[in-house]
Amino acid sequence: MTELNLSRSIAGRVAIVTGAASGMGRAAARLFAAEGAHVAVTDLDLAACEAVVAECGNGARAYALDVSDGEAITRTAAAIAADFGRIDILLNNAGVSSFCPLEDPAYEEVWHRAVSVMLTAHQRMVRAALPWLRQSDAARIVNIASTEGLGAMPGDTPYVAAKTGVVGLSRGLAVDLGPEGITVNCVCPGPIRTAMTERLSEEHKSAFARRRTALHRYGEPEEVAHLILSLVLPAASYITGAAIPVDGGLSVRNA
Repeated sequence: MTELNLSRSIAGRVAIVTGAASGMGRAAARLFAAEGAHVAVTDLDLAACEAVVAECGNGARAYALDVSDGEAITRTAAAIAADFGRIDILLNNAGVSSFCPLEDPAYEEVWHRAVSVMLTAHQRMVRAALPWLRQSDAARIVNIASTEGLGAMPGDTPYVAAKTGVVGLSRGLAVDLGPEGITVNCVCPGPIRTAMTERLSEEHKSAFARRRTALHRYGEPEEVAHLILSLVLPAASYITGAAIPVDGGLSVRNA
């Protein structure tokens, strides 16, 4: 029987977080650092990443990264591995708002951007980090999808398609990497207070939450981050291929 590592600590582990300058990425980076991990904070804006690094401490480092650029992903993963000496955890969180009706002249552009940032980038990040993840004794990959990957709202097909793809990608990767002990899971946030939802009025958010969620409220990024933390623990060694909603009961409420 293989000896299990049932540690509930990520102290000393190295975690890459994409889209870490705000929202759920920032919350996860800060939580990982608070739990003793060394965090590679990546996002488009280096200054914003450095601000999160200052909040994290514990040897966190900032990296400017456009996840739609495949060559940049390869370079950045190698730089992170060189700087920290290892990679144990990968959180694919970077995303963009992609609401666009089918008839919109910009639809093709929005579609391409959504799939590039929120689906293609995920597999590129995994492949770039894989040589170092394979050296870890508790490698963990978490991909951020959405409840839009489990259902759909009108006018949102680029986002829905990309996030549904993330669910499928996570399942496929779980099967491919499972024999090596690398777990791959998918988190599906519902209505969360992030930069993407800032444009919505509080009145709209409140009405939506009362109508659609069991808890009658929007969630906070930190609430998503705590589930992510649970999935990247060494002890979470028998959870893989899961797509877990963090949605206040949105996905189970019928009326």
